[in-house]
Amino acid sequence: MHSHPEAADTLIVGAMLYDGTGAPPVERDVAVRDGRIAAIGNLSNWLAEEVIEANGRALAPGFIDVHTHDDTHVIRSPQMLPKISQGVTTVIVGNCGISASPVTLKGDPPDPMNLLGERDAFRYPTFAAYVDAVNAAQPAVNVGALIGHTALRNNHMDNLKRAATAGEVAGMREQLEEALAHGALGLSTGLAYGSAYDASTEEVATLAEPLAAAGALYTTHMRTEFDAILDAMNEAYHIGRHARVPVIISHLKCAGPSNWGRSTEVLASLEGARKYQPVGCDCYPYSRSSSTLDLKQVTGDIDITITWSTPHPEQAGKLIKDIAAEWGVSQQEAGKRLQPAGAVYHNMSEDDVRRILSHPATMVGSDGLPNDPLPHPRLWGAFPRVLGHYARDAALIPLEEAVRKMTSLSARRFGLAQRGEVHVGWHADLVLFDPATVRDTATFDKPQQVADGIDAVWVNGVLSYRDGTPTGERAGHFVARGARNAAADAEAAAEASAF
Repeated sequence: MHSHPEAADTLIVGAMLYDGTGAPPVERDVAVRDGRIAAIGNLSNWLAEEVIEANGRALAPGFIDVHTHDDTHVIRSPQMLPKISQGVTTVIVGNCGISASPVTLKGDPPDPMNLLGERDAFRYPTFAAYVDAVNAAQPAVNVGALIGHTALRNNHMDNLKRAATAGEVAGMREQLEEALAHGALGLSTGLAYGSAYDASTEEVATLAEPLAAAGALYTTHMRTEFDAILDAMNEAYHIGRHARVPVIISHLKCAGPSNWGRSTEVLASLEGARKYQPVGCDCYPYSRSSSTLDLKQVTGDIDITITWSTPHPEQAGKLIKDIAAEWGVSQQEAGKRLQPAGAVYHNMSEDDVRRILSHPATMVGSDGLPNDPLPHPRLWGAFPRVLGHYARDAALIPLEEAVRKMTSLSARRFGLAQRGEVHVGWHADLVLFDPATVRDTATFDKPQQVADGIDAVWVNGVLSYRDGTPTGERAGHFVARGARNAAADAEAAAEASAF
């Protein structure tokens, strides 16, 4: 029998609709049917199995976390509570040159691939195998994936402390092409890390050549975020021009005290490049970063908190200067003894964070590390922190602009078809939140806390989180890159020239 046209699975009534485009909110009802948005307007004549009274709260597209390291987490912990509890409905994995696939290890995973887990976590020799594993796990969120340059280097090179040979690059390219054919979003690099620092610009540029035909993009954790940051940005632009693809600079920041205040210069560089090629960036809304412990950064000019240490787990949560004092050694020596380890670096100025976050070209990405025993609070708090702390309390940007940075901007840039905006016929990834109370509760001392004010989250039309608790329903799946079309290209070009 035919369903009656005014019947829906879910009806959300009386919401202030933030459609994702940056337009001011309007009061609307939204109907959801068969995983998609069926109608938007005054829907008082509609019937639904479930009616949710929004009472003027905000309804927005589900947030897209463009910068995650959830590669193995979406399979091993598919409830994805740190993300769904923030209103995130799609995560992009494979950032910073590290991805769970395609990977074949010869021993333990090289740093920083160990952020994704121990050796047993890497069980996807092809990207197709990873896609199958994600869909089999049925995570609570959708998953889009980048291919990591360091992961490819690991597969083809006996020694990561050098540039790849032409033959090795050819092998890497073949694996990248296989992944692109199965819907990968693009290539990511982590050129700051020891396992990729010796890669030449030419190596990366040659590897990136297959991206254009696939309509894919290039994202990069640049060669440095410290004093030579402008050179590193120029390298990223060059690779994008060579491969004729859009460039995303990951977690854009001015790292290190000697760099504080340079965000004006850094953003001027970004704007200059955007006149000639599509370039964007993401950032997380905090003035501390987090990664594996890098001895190059143990200089004594900033505080560094140890989050985990394999040989000395008892030191987690302490400052490296205090550990060094306790042991009666230099900070460098303490760092050597702690490795392998994870760390939080107190390395940014708040003014720079605000300037970068508020720039129109900046998307929001958490960069959370789900395997850290004491994770940076961005894992649980990044998105509500933008909505509550920065948009509402600090009045840094309007709420509709905060939503745009988490939804349509991200979906358009990464080619996530029919997501990131509330449109009839599009996927029903939605979040209902209270603009007056939404806030991050995760702190550096107690990072594993769900946000306040995220009232309901739908993924592909399925209510997955409500009032602080997951519903137990998981409706996410792998999302392939949307077909590249003229309209999206025109839109991207307009977006590039608008700022």
